[in-house]
Amino acid sequence: MNENVKTVRLPNKVEALIPIIFLLTIMISNYVFQWGQDPHIPVTLSCGVAMLIGRLCGYTFKDMLAAGLEAVNQSLEAIIIILLVGCLIGSFTACGTIPSVVYYGLKLLSPGIFLPFVTVMCAVVGIALGSAWTVSATLGIAFMAIGTTMGLNPALIAGAILSGACCGDKFSPLSDSTNLAAGSAQTGLFDHVAAMITTTFPSLIIAICIYAFFSFSSIEAYDPTLANELSASITGHYNYMSPLLLIPILMIIIVAVIKMPAIPSIVLLSLVGCGFAVVFQGAGIADCIKMLHLGYEAESTNELFYKLVNRGGMNSMLWTNNLVIVAVAFGGILQKIGAVESILGGLIHKVKTPLQLIVVTIATSMFCITTMCDQYLGLIIPSSMYKENFDKMGLSRNMLSRTLEDGGTLWSPLVPWSSCGSYHSAVLGVPTLSYIPYCFMNLINPVFAMVTAIWGGNILFADGSRTNMFGKLKKGHGPAGAPEEAHKIAMEALVEKRKAGIYKSI
Repeated sequence: MNENVKTVRLPNKVEALIPIIFLLTIMISNYVFQWGQDPHIPVTLSCGVAMLIGRLCGYTFKDMLAAGLEAVNQSLEAIIIILLVGCLIGSFTACGTIPSVVYYGLKLLSPGIFLPFVTVMCAVVGIALGSAWTVSATLGIAFMAIGTTMGLNPALIAGAILSGACCGDKFSPLSDSTNLAAGSAQTGLFDHVAAMITTTFPSLIIAICIYAFFSFSSIEAYDPTLANELSASITGHYNYMSPLLLIPILMIIIVAVIKMPAIPSIVLLSLVGCGFAVVFQGAGIADCIKMLHLGYEAESTNELFYKLVNRGGMNSMLWTNNLVIVAVAFGGILQKIGAVESILGGLIHKVKTPLQLIVVTIATSMFCITTMCDQYLGLIIPSSMYKENFDKMGLSRNMLSRTLEDGGTLWSPLVPWSSCGSYHSAVLGVPTLSYIPYCFMNLINPVFAMVTAIWGGNILFADGSRTNMFGKLKKGHGPAGAPEEAHKIAMEALVEKRKAGIYKSI
């Protein structure tokens, strides 16, 4: 026996909670005392605290550092995609595509259906922008002002805005969280987007119906000034404004349908946006290169218009990617030392069915966001913990990525001390605890995913087959993306469970 080999142990629950409590303390203090600090340094310091706990448990710093770097390496494709998405946003803004979506959407505004319109509009623009934060800071501000002139509860308006914005963000191939969820689960980006239709789209329809009920109450006053001013600023700034500028949005749908790989599709769409900017807006090659790097820039006295168009560029994604890198490393270190396993590991050993796996994954995602104050950790940590369990149950990796977003992306705006919750509260001027009851989409989606799974609905299998929301098995369009070895394990498990009668056969 080699006496020089040092044994390692799983941290006890107190030790496992120390890095999380450390981070939570800093983040909640930031929320309470309004320090206005970004989460990057607190997460980085928490990495150090986690490594100290790991050292007490017998792990070497070299092994823990390697685990953090390996976690970053697994998310490298998502990190690159996030950078390229910045280029895409810049090009779509420069050519007038994103402003066109806003312009034509505002023209359709009807006071009688204000709340459902707000939800749909924010969802559409959220898909186009790939950012709930930007929707909140542009359309959100405008709709808050318009809705209050109608006498509506500000918390209700904020709920409708965030329901639509978060849903659009969740569906958008341009979203950092969408790409990170797919990257963490190691599945295809468009496989992930397709999977979310099974739970997210019905949840959105239910939320819209509830908002329509509230909107049917009498609305006596409506002042379209803000909407008209924003529309005038858009038409006054761009040389050309036409439905033709919506073609790049349609191309997003096309590349999704043909399942073009994420990186080539984003590069292609960025170049299309540059082409439209040259042809329709008179931009030069040098303008396009600058815009892809630094984003689009425009002078305007209209604050809403300024926030809408002055954005994008690869540089704009560095804040997000910096946080992703340290957050992913934190998750990797916690995973290496077994911290989350110590706290929640007992749950996974009791999981025997897809329903239980969905519940545990969503609960873990919400736990990570609530305690670690960041939605990226709510995607990364559960993925690293449970992806092998999805394989062993014969389920597809895009079902994992879908479940991560059901319990992660939509939960983050509801945590007051998270960066997401504090941001939306500050921008919309409504306390997080006030708008939570009215964020119907955010509340319904995880419940819908769990409830339909009770009777075997919305289950995605490794061979590409799936059940609809009523549990009826359907043949799919081919298996979702997954690592080769993981797919092999999942297929073997699926065949075995179908032979045993646990799952229905096609």
